[in-house]
Amino acid sequence: MSRLDSAIDRLTAQRACLDWAAAAIAGLAGPVLELGLGNGRTYDHLRTLLPTRRIHVFERQVNAHLDCIPPDEDLFLGDFLETLPGAGRVIGAPAALVHADTGTGEKAASVALAAAIVPLLLPVLASGAVLVSDQPMQHPGLVPVPLPHGVKPGRYHIYRNS
Repeated sequence: MSRLDSAIDRLTAQRACLDWAAAAIAGLAGPVLELGLGNGRTYDHLRTLLPTRRIHVFERQVNAHLDCIPPDEDLFLGDFLETLPGAGRVIGAPAALVHADTGTGEKAASVALAAAIVPLLLPVLASGAVLVSDQPMQHPGLVPVPLPHGVKPGRYHIYRNS
């Protein structure tokens, strides 16, 4: 598969999973957390899908399109491992949805980061919350959800918080 085809496949899977997740949390109160702003495409998509939800963004350094930068009060700047602990106090309510796009491009480092993030996410997740991730996240409290039609297993991951 070419790198272009792989990127298209990843973005298509990402959109399908986020669209599914937005519908799945319709009856669940709480904000949305976006881990990894990147250039802001998924943040912008989430704003469109969930216009009444507050979206808190976690990013090491902002390099997004100017129209895809969250307001300062919704932006947690720094390393996830430093900004996630204690974020629940600032956010004020358990999150209904988390999108974790934390891949670094290096598989072993990405999997290790996902493993380190999981225990930091659980305290900020509402019961029944949805976690959509580009990396597998293993924890007994996270129940894997079948992927939307057309998303290849392993390309993206969806979990429900028990």
